[in-house]
Amino acid sequence: MIVEENNQLLIDHLIELRKRLLICIITVIIIFLSLVYFANDIYSLVALPLLKQMPAGAKMIATDVTSPFVTPIKLTAIVSIFLSIPIILYQIWAFIAPALYKHERNLLIIIAFFGTFLFYCGVLFAYFIILPMVFNFFINTLPKGVTLATDINNYLDFTLWLFILCGISFEIPVVIILLCWIGITDTVNLKKNRPYIFVATFIIGMLLTPDILSQILLAIPLYLLFEVGLFFSHHYFKYQSLKEKP
Repeated sequence: MIVEENNQLLIDHLIELRKRLLICIITVIIIFLSLVYFANDIYSLVALPLLKQMPAGAKMIATDVTSPFVTPIKLTAIVSIFLSIPIILYQIWAFIAPALYKHERNLLIIIAFFGTFLFYCGVLFAYFIILPMVFNFFINTLPKGVTLATDINNYLDFTLWLFILCGISFEIPVVIILLCWIGITDTVNLKKNRPYIFVATFIIGMLLTPDILSQILLAIPLYLLFEVGLFFSHHYFKYQSLKEKP
């Protein structure tokens, strides 16, 4: 009897998981089909930070025959996934929520909302701040006699890599809350290690950016995000400990 109940429970979980996955896939497909007509316009928008910095007469090129068609389509598919993140996160939350306590569900809602918001902020920061500065630096340091002609697929790979890195970097407050939640660290240790974390943000900025100015512009927000995560972690877990006291 117990084995049959466990098997039925497993089947129910698998059916529920399939349902959530189908919703995520259908959401991505619907958004993709809505955007695919504008694929070239979407690519032009993403390429704008480089196009604005390029010398007069310089153009982007396609070194592969299929690149002018495939690259915008690939970008549109990635944008569709990117825009589907809130729905995907909600489906993940809805799947695991029944197994969580009420305060854990509430915390995950907060983490999912602010995690998504911060990831989008990181991507926008990369698009409007980091990319123009990076391309300006590279173009101004071109050797004499060298003409810039960037392949559209290589450009897309580079910008997506930077978008993902900056998006993940902006998740620092969420990471801090999760680390404190599962007990890997606490706010006391994080406060003690402030100087090391401050230096680490500049090291990250140095690795992701080509010059000192853009390094500072990336490191400062990262450190401020660390302080934001520390502040919310301290007050949230302090509130929870007071709440659990009899």
